Amino acid sequence: MAYTNLKSGFRKPAGIDTLKWMMGWHNERRPKSPSTGVPIPFEPNDGELIATGTSDTLTWIGQASFLIQLGGKNILIDPVMSLSLGFIKRNSPPGLTWDVMPKIDVVFITHNHRDHMDASTLMRLGDTPTYVVPQGLGKWFRANKMTKVIEMGWWQQERIEGIDVTFVPAEHWSRRGLADINASWWGGYVFSRNGKTLYHSGDSGWFDGFAQIAAKFRNTIDIAMLPTGAYAPRWFMSPQHIDPAEAVEYFKMLGARHFVAMHWGTFKLSDEPLDEPLYLLPRLWEEAELEPERLTCGILGKTWLLDDWLR
Repeated sequence: MAYTNLKSGFRKPAGIDTLKWMMGWHNERRPKSPSTGVPIPFEPNDGELIATGTSDTLTWIGQASFLIQLGGKNILIDPVMSLSLGFIKRNSPPGLTWDVMPKIDVVFITHNHRDHMDASTLMRLGDTPTYVVPQGLGKWFRANKMTKVIEMGWWQQERIEGIDVTFVPAEHWSRRGLADINASWWGGYVFSRNGKTLYHSGDSGWFDGFAQIAAKFRNTIDIAMLPTGAYAPRWFMSPQHIDPAEAVEYFKMLGARHFVAMHWGTFKLSDEPLDEPLYLLPRLWEEAELEPERLTCGILGKTWLLDDWLR
């Protein structure tokens, strides 16, 4: 089965367009910027705050990877602990090390691209957690001896480990090999527990689904984790990745309480400098007349107490 987007004309970037982008045969060329060695705010994590599991917390591990502790459950989203994605080296270290990682109850995967679904990380997590994945992706996990797998389709709702979960659409695509283009779905998750609601959008271009998600969850989301990197050049990236300005606009549509910027600073996947969102987002935030305390651009490794944010 081939999975599709809401936007009927969308297709994954074609080979000729990829070549044009990589060779710079277009009108949005940028000066070459480093793929590693770019400083990103980092705070070494000794695990003290997350060890007890009694507080609701959020820790940015890098890219789209988060550890979230919610109502006594330890949750990983799109965990990538590896130092490279094949030939693409990691710019900044993971925000958590394995020695301080708590026992994980649930792993959420938004889609199967390697900067979101890292085989070596998942193998190390093993069969202990429950894995929540898009439709079509469960067979990969079961083939790798991860037996507690729940596959979800768009707008499907489940209660998983005491967490109320809705899998929501995104405008993207999937692929891991040569013959599996769009053989599994992609999307984001809205999940609630302990009186808190969080949303992780996964990767997405701008599409009508944002209005649908905003209509269903408007003013109920406490924390929105939205992508703000891998957006240049726009002619190539916009169908699959929103840019920082679009992320701020979507946040306003959602009426969420707090914005956490993700998908930047970790792997060089596009033409903008790795740290550009760190400087661009505060300016866009001010222009949107949003309260500064509602924006977190991200400090790798820092564990945030959710109750401090949501007072």
